[in-house]
Amino acid sequence: MAPAPAPGLPDAANANMTTPRAARDGMEAAEGGAAPGPGEANARPPADLSRRVIASLNAGSLGVAIGFGLTAAVIFSPIFVSFPVLLGRTLFLAMLLLLTFVGAQHLPERWLPRWLPRWLFTVLAVGLAAPLGTFLIYLASVGGDLGAFLTSEPRVRGFFFIAGAGLVLGLIITLTAQVREREARARSLALQFELERARLERQALDARLALLTAQIEPHFLFNTLANVQALVESGSARAAPVLQSLIAYLRAAMPRLHEGEPSIGRELALVRAYLELMAMRMPDRLRHALATDPALDAEPFPSMALLTLVENAVRHGADPSENGADIEVGTRRDPATGTLHLWVTDTGPGLGEHAAPGTGLANLRERLLGLYGGRAELWLTENTPHGLRAEIVVHPA
Repeated sequence: MAPAPAPGLPDAANANMTTPRAARDGMEAAEGGAAPGPGEANARPPADLSRRVIASLNAGSLGVAIGFGLTAAVIFSPIFVSFPVLLGRTLFLAMLLLLTFVGAQHLPERWLPRWLPRWLFTVLAVGLAAPLGTFLIYLASVGGDLGAFLTSEPRVRGFFFIAGAGLVLGLIITLTAQVREREARARSLALQFELERARLERQALDARLALLTAQIEPHFLFNTLANVQALVESGSARAAPVLQSLIAYLRAAMPRLHEGEPSIGRELALVRAYLELMAMRMPDRLRHALATDPALDAEPFPSMALLTLVENAVRHGADPSENGADIEVGTRRDPATGTLHLWVTDTGPGLGEHAAPGTGLANLRERLLGLYGGRAELWLTENTPHGLRAEIVVHPA
């Protein structure tokens, strides 16, 4: 993002004072077409420089120059006989200093000595233009007769007054423009650094979310495979149907795990398949129901979030209980506030068995924080008369 030009100053004030020399050479080559060859280093047409100088003039810079000339004429009017003549001289000198300033800012970098920074060159150019311009004004007033100028005390005194005023005010305005340009460039760099830092933080967050998702997926899969292994080792007749259900589930689930736009509807499909798989493993102890709002199926929602809560309900609610557990999965949106509620309840032993959340819940909290910031919460509360209620609450942006 380019720095905003300082008000009341020519566009050249925001030129390349602190830009590295090689970079400025490249910009100049880009503006004029192909980069100059070895024999063209000093072949830039003066007309091109003139066009750039004229194009850089604006109402603000012209207003500063006119104000400079008018102020000097008013200050010295008691000393000079003719105010219109004095005003003409000060306005001419002001315009000359303005053109010198803009020209110095736009002078090709390759024309400057390597040891001379552009800001110092601009100050020296304006400092020399003030006395030289005043001398040319007075020399023209006597028809080029140098002797007539030197022998006229009023003219010599007027020369020193106008040249001194031009030198002092010109240098003040030039240095002020350079400082404001430096500050504008510093603000621009600070903004660029902030944007770059935000971009890198976003990339780091995306990478962290991807890592957390990668941790959740094997966590779920390993638990399910452990359940299948237990059935096989116990010689259960349900081992083969459960394994078939697992294969069917994985065929449906794996393409969904990395889809770019996960939604509540897709998450509920995974939850339904998982609960059916677990119901085959423990048909007498696991009962499940879905109380969802179909209107929310297209709502964006992080993958594996509800499934993590359902797996937690099966593992800590249905598994430890002799009577099993009823598991309910629900979704709704509060019509008054627009808040999204997604919950999983079980009728297992209750919160005491969930006092130390495992990897799944810890990663889920981090994912919700990364995706929604402070807008999303994960609540764990007692379910009446017993059991646990895990609820994800997402407040509207």
